[in-house]
Amino acid sequence: MNEEQINNIVKEIITKQGDQLGNLFNRQKMQRVFDAAVAKANELNVGVTMCIMDAATVVQMLYHMPNANLVSSELAPKKAWSAIAMKEPTKDISKDIQPGAPLYQMETMLNGKLVSFPGGIPLEIGGKIVGAIGISGGLVEEDQAICEAAVEEFMKESK
Repeated sequence: MNEEQINNIVKEIITKQGDQLGNLFNRQKMQRVFDAAVAKANELNVGVTMCIMDAATVVQMLYHMPNANLVSSELAPKKAWSAIAMKEPTKDISKDIQPGAPLYQMETMLNGKLVSFPGGIPLEIGGKIVGAIGISGGLVEEDQAICEAAVEEFMKESK
C-alpha cells in the first residue's frame, strides 16, 4: 500500500465515525429520548430538566419542563458533565469523594461543577463513551429512574 491509499483509508474511517456520532445526536432521535423521559417524569408526577451532552461535553439538547424547579436547569447539565468526566453514573461518584476516600474534596476542587448524586448516566456504545444524559428536578430516585428511561431510549435509537 502506498501513502495515498493509506490516507484515503484513514479519511474514510474518520468520515464514518463522524457520521455515526452525528447520527447519534440528531434532533429527531434526541426528541424521542426526551419524549421517553417526559413520559417517565409524568408517570412519577415530577417536573425535570433534561440534558443530552456529547463526549466533548457540548450540550446537544436541553429541555426544562414547565413544572420543573429552577435549580434543575443548573444541575441537569452538571450531572451529564459529571458522568462524562468521571466515566461513570453520578450515583456511583459519592462513595469516592467521602472523607477518607481517594477523591475526597474533589467536588470543592472543581468549584461545584461535579455532581455526586443520582441522575447522570454516561452513554456508552461499543465500549466508548459518546455522551451522557443528566436529569434533575425530582427526588434523586426519581431523577435516576427518569435518566434510566432516557438512556434506554437512547440506546434503542442508536441501534
